[in-house]
Amino acid sequence: MMTVPVMIDFEASGFGKDSYPIEVGFSRRHGEGWCTLIRPEADWLHWDIHAARIHHIPREILVERGKPARLVTEQLNSLLSGMTVYTDGWTQDYVWMARLYDAADNVPNFRLADLREIITSGQESIWYDTKAQVQEDLNISRHRASNDARILQLTWLRTHDAVSHLS
Repeated sequence: MMTVPVMIDFEASGFGKDSYPIEVGFSRRHGEGWCTLIRPEADWLHWDIHAARIHHIPREILVERGKPARLVTEQLNSLLSGMTVYTDGWTQDYVWMARLYDAADNVPNFRLADLREIITSGQESIWYDTKAQVQEDLNISRHRASNDARILQLTWLRTHDAVSHLS
């Protein structure tokens, strides 16, 4: 029986060493989504206007509505305990997750893994076209972490099914 992978995504203040996570979201095995804004720590000052144009989350909203790092990490650990969760941006997401957990003086009790670990060459060959179709089918207007995680999950499912039917 096929196990549907859990996908996770982070939105951030920008890119580079001073960037920090501003939102985290995931899509669980049956497509249930979870997402939360992250309140910036006092020393998290970097703000890239180009990144803000993509995620459309004003820093003021993060300060007002974001959850503290400690609470976010406790929720992630509670909801993802013992799981392997996959991301298509492992290098950057790992750094942002580490920054979040360091700020909370906490450690993840789940494994963050690169999506490439579970994509076959057959899936890879149809990945981008399938992802574009998933995005069109879902017609999601907001670029948010849980939406991005769901898009990845559905793309994985569709490419997995397409490749499985060929064998």
